[in-house]
Amino acid sequence: MAQRNLWTRDELILALNLYLQLEFGKLHSGNPKIIQLANLLGRTPSSIAMRLNNFASVDPYHQQRGIKGLDGGKRQVEPIWNEFIANKGEWLFESEKLLAQMQHVDIEDKFAELLKGTEHLKGEYKIREVKTRVNQNVFRRIVLANYSSKCAITGIDIPDLLVASHIMPWSKKEEERLSPENGICLSALYDRSYDKGYIGITEKFEIILCADLKKRSSKEYHTKYFASLEGTKIMLPKKYLPKKEFLQFHMDEVFKG
Repeated sequence: MAQRNLWTRDELILALNLYLQLEFGKLHSGNPKIIQLANLLGRTPSSIAMRLNNFASVDPYHQQRGIKGLDGGKRQVEPIWNEFIANKGEWLFESEKLLAQMQHVDIEDKFAELLKGTEHLKGEYKIREVKTRVNQNVFRRIVLANYSSKCAITGIDIPDLLVASHIMPWSKKEEERLSPENGICLSALYDRSYDKGYIGITEKFEIILCADLKKRSSKEYHTKYFASLEGTKIMLPKKYLPKKEFLQFHMDEVFKG
């Protein structure tokens, strides 16, 4: 009986995969997503919730904020956490493949809608494209959970209208592409405005407008959508704050000034 209760490496990987996609305040056994994973693994929701709180105890973002998880299983979960930190891209994709396998579905079938247009691709190019799209999808889920599925500027809470905006562009610093602190949840207009450098976010989390936008202050859309933003702060997430190093990179390299 005791042997049955030992957690396997695969189970710990799936627990961390879920942990990254849940708000900290929702690591309880009544959460439907926790119940779903418990059913998949043949464990109780309480045992899954306990493991998620173990991961919280090794998450430096919670440690820095003085929030403490459960220390009991720290030695078991810490190596899995370190694997994720060391190679986020590979780890996230492998964890999604493992989850699909546990659900008895091929990962390409599971993400069929997301992978439309890749059917004709072959070999390494296809593998790379599938991995990129799946990882971007997981990154979106992590970022939306981090911001409670609300735009950090407007508070819009309709997931279909939200984008996981990269602070440091995807093409820069590959190892940070999927860092939770490299994402901000924004509605489509402000995602595009941020991506193209029309708005910036300072290290103090304050929004600034570029000179080109300010020149358009007489336009109705400027008054309606941009004027009131100048100097206001974005709504901050509960877990992973935007990394100041990334915000400064965006200000230096993307923002139009």
